[in-house]
Formats: sequence, C-alpha cells, structure tokens
Amino acid sequence: MFLKVKSLSKDPRYFQILTLSSLLAFLFFLYDFAPSIEILPLVIGSALLTQYALTKYFKIPFYDFRSPLITSLSLCLLFKGAAIWLYPLAAVLAIGSKFLIRSDDKHIFNPANFGIVSLLILFPDMVWISPGQWGSALWLGLALAAFAIIVLMTARRGDMTLMFLGSWIFFVFGRALWLGDPLSIPILSMQSGALLIFAFFMISDPKSTPDHIGGRAIFAFATAALGYVLQYHFQVREGLFFALFVMSMTTPLIDTFLKANRYQWRNA
Repeated sequence: MFLKVKSLSKDPRYFQILTLSSLLAFLFFLYDFAPSIEILPLVIGSALLTQYALTKYFKIPFYDFRSPLITSLSLCLLFKGAAIWLYPLAAVLAIGSKFLIRSDDKHIFNPANFGIVSLLILFPDMVWISPGQWGSALWLGLALAAFAIIVLMTARRGDMTLMFLGSWIFFVFGRALWLGDPLSIPILSMQSGALLIFAFFMISDPKSTPDHIGGRAIFAFATAALGYVLQYHFQVREGLFFALFVMSMTTPLIDTFLKANRYQWRNA
C-alpha cells in the first residue's frame, strides 16, 4: 500500500486533479461562480471519449485518463459558452489537438488553451472566459497558489510559472508606477482566479513548453509581454490566452536551437 501511494505521489497529475476538483467543489458549495451541474459530465465525458477514440485510431493503449481529466476540469473552471453544445466541442477540440497537432512527437498546444482560444476565434460572440475573481477571497487564491506550487515543483516546471509571474508582475506593476496609478489596481488584478489557473496549470504544461530552461525563460517572458500588449493596449480581455496560443507555435523552433532532455510523465 505504501509503495502504491509513493508511486502515485511521483505523478504530479494526481495533485493537479485534486487541486482543480477541490476548487470546483469550493465554487459549487461556497460561491456562485460554478458552472451548471450538467456541464461537468458533458465536458468530462466528451474529453474521455475523445481520448479513447483517438488512442484506438492511432493504436495507442488507453491508460491515461489523467491528462484529459485535468483538461476537462480546467475547461469547467474557465470556459463559458452561450450554448450548451459549445462545452463538449471545446473538450473535443482540446483533446484532439494533442493527437493531431504535433511536432517531433510532442503536442504543440496546451489542450485546454487550444480548445478555449479556438472557440473564441470561431464564435467570438458566444464564447468568453470566466474572469475568475471568485469574490475577493485572497485566502482562496493563496491556498490554490500554494498547492499548485507543490504540484509544479513535483512536475519540475515551477520555474516556468515563476518566470511568467515575475514577468507579468514587472509589466502590470511597471504600468501602474508609470501611470501613477495606485498599487491596489495591479494587486487586485493578481487575485484573479483565471490568472492563477493560467499560471499554475496552463503555461506550466511540461508537454507543450520548451524543454530547455533557457527556452522556457524566453517563452515565459514573451508570453507575458504579448499578453500585456493584447490586454492593456488592444483591450483584449483574453490576451494572455491568445498570447500562449501564439507562443506555443514557437516551441518546436525553440526546442530546435535549445536542446534538453524531454519531460516524460510517470505512468502509474
């Protein structure tokens, strides 16, 4: 039993599932920001069925329920659509991108980010991202961040999140100081649940970001810079998500020039 628990603890996806599930439970029982209850089986079922169908098509053993479950939970927390059919479509596009858009045996996009941004492009008047303020309960954000840090250190991608958040803080606090705005404005923006999920569970994805630490530094800073420009200069509220979508296309190029060992999930 001890060996089994120890083995599970070495795969950070179990901690990610626990963290995202706990956050959803908080939103259902303590806040009014949770998705409709019927959304959960639609999104989770669509993601798992797509994963199963594509593993069968490509003749890959279906052993991995963890990644599609993480993608599903992220979609449930972030994605909002004006029609219920948009939710399973987001899940299908997200999981499908892992199998169909690849370079050097590595999927290019973070699945949840791909599903969200694809539908933002296709149906801009019907799709949006939850702002994820979840009130001003700072303790909830800190709890999520602390748990996520443990996850990321286990996944050896804590550096990506720290580099991104450092870059984002540089831009948003620098803007406030330049304009003479009170620091309470950027501090409040840092309490966004959507920003926390983006930083700790999306841009940190070890399967869709550069392998080399130098490449990850470039990637993190460029994503923050592009997201800042889109959000604050072009008034694109989902600027960070579009920035990650664009920067993900550069990952194969970065991996070509900055080579390092590729991260592999540990299979239970």
